[in-house]
Amino acid sequence: MKIPMYQVDAFASRPFAVNPAAVCVLDEWLEDGVLQDIASENNLAETAFIIKNADEYSLRWFTPTVEIDLCGHATLASAYVIFEFLEPTRREVIFNTMSGKLAVADDEGMVRQKL
Repeated sequence: MKIPMYQVDAFASRPFAVNPAAVCVLDEWLEDGVLQDIASENNLAETAFIIKNADEYSLRWFTPTVEIDLCGHATLASAYVIFEFLEPTRREVIFNTMSGKLAVADDEGMVRQKL
């Protein structure tokens, strides 16, 4: 199985600075145990998994040991992957998560969570 994965340093203007998160792009949800194994293998604070659903994305976050309800830097990393690689003309994304809907916008190259 091949899963596109990106490693993004959130809140950083250069690589290897702070807050790395993995972002895995899926076509459909894998079993929870498989998602957990991938996150464990990545061994980063968080691994985000995203799936496109029409105009929005579903988003889940895993640490190396458990799934979590919310993760800011992995949300911003996921939006960055969408804006930079998956949909470069897009400027806003809505994520459906266990914590509800989260909106993120690209503000002239600066990815920001909308409140």
